Amino acid sequence: MSLKVPEEILLEELQEPVLAASAEEAGGQKREKASRFPEKLPILPLRDSVVFPQSLVPLNVGRDGSLRAVEEAMAHGNWLGVLLQKDPATEVPGPDDLYSVGTVCRIVRVLRYPNQTIMVLVQGLARFHVTEYLQTEPYLLVRYKLLQPHVEHDVELEALIKNLTSRFQRLTMISPNLSAEVWEGIRQIRDPDHLADAVAAQLDLESHEKQQLLEETDVKKRLLLLTRFLEREIEFHELGTKIESEVKGELERGMKERYLREKLEAIRRELGEEENPEIEELRQKIEAAKMPPEVEKEALRELERLAQMHPSSAEYTVSRTYLGWLVELPWSKRTRDRLEIARARRILDEDHYDLEKVKERILEYLAVLQLQAQQGRKRRKLRGPILCFVGPPGVGKTSLGQSIARALGRKFVRISLGGVRDEAEIRGHRRTYIGALPGRIIQGLKRAGTKNPVFMLDEIDKL
Repeated sequence: MSLKVPEEILLEELQEPVLAASAEEAGGQKREKASRFPEKLPILPLRDSVVFPQSLVPLNVGRDGSLRAVEEAMAHGNWLGVLLQKDPATEVPGPDDLYSVGTVCRIVRVLRYPNQTIMVLVQGLARFHVTEYLQTEPYLLVRYKLLQPHVEHDVELEALIKNLTSRFQRLTMISPNLSAEVWEGIRQIRDPDHLADAVAAQLDLESHEKQQLLEETDVKKRLLLLTRFLEREIEFHELGTKIESEVKGELERGMKERYLREKLEAIRRELGEEENPEIEELRQKIEAAKMPPEVEKEALRELERLAQMHPSSAEYTVSRTYLGWLVELPWSKRTRDRLEIARARRILDEDHYDLEKVKERILEYLAVLQLQAQQGRKRRKLRGPILCFVGPPGVGKTSLGQSIARALGRKFVRISLGGVRDEAEIRGHRRTYIGALPGRIIQGLKRAGTKNPVFMLDEIDKL
């Protein structure tokens, strides 16, 4: 339920907080009202709100069953029971969808909105436990019993009260949502049961945590549980203050965008998360690339440098491009050679007419590779010879390279060297330059997708 309250409501009812009531007044109110509680209560289901005894809470009501329950309550003494839903998404909650412990409330004010919804200001009075559901339509009606708090006055109780009030005072000093007036109201409460409920109503807790406090009738246990929640809230606000102070120290040397980025990084550091999801993605790609140990070591070192850079810097782009090429190269991908002389002869004859001397030389090369494989030598360590094809244009030099690749079952990469005057086009530029690219050999390996393609360096005489 929404907690927005119109201004006119605040002027009268909320200017007298129940927090300021003394122990004797609170006890007297409980005894007086307990004698006038009805035997049956219409129930108002709440999605995410918990009403504690001795607190004023505004509730927005719009569901049909809830509207009927409020109307029934107003017709019979303004008595209303509120129960928290187990699942806020349930539109029409039944008995199984609600907790069994709630709060008996008295309707203080009702304000109707033009959109057929109403705002109900209720005052919590006492805890109750549902014993029987008398009806579910058109609204929920229950029979119940009141839950009396169990208070044992001893030294332990005094210590718990003192610790709770001191921790709550600390929270009001560091939390922007709690004012000094709230602390003054809490400080005047002497009744332990009332004190625990008043503090619980001020904390920004999850609904199930507030329900846990509501169901606890042993005041000592409730104070202890409440102290744990207070410690967590204090730690959360102190951590936020620490992050805020760290970030404000950097504000002088950057603009608002820099400030927000640094704050986000500080939060992620506290949570132990990666500053940039791209860094983790690159780390996974480096592991999957199966690079040689010395290359992987250099890649990880460059990745650590990249993680320390700002994404908007020019150096970040240079380093990111370098790592992108490293992870995209086929370090561990290779094609398996098909060293079959008869098949290779057939392919050469299909692709080329005549050129018998050339084809015989190619078959001799393949036969040597086959012989070495049969002798058990590891082909991956072989240094294959460079075949040089010389002849006028159009005789089939380039297509012979394609035929060799097809016969071996390898990828084919053609690199045209005609008109190349700069060695950097072949070897690659230094990566410190913006827009630097690797050489044509590395680019060819990337296009091939394997580390053992057949390279055709075309028009090498035109260099």
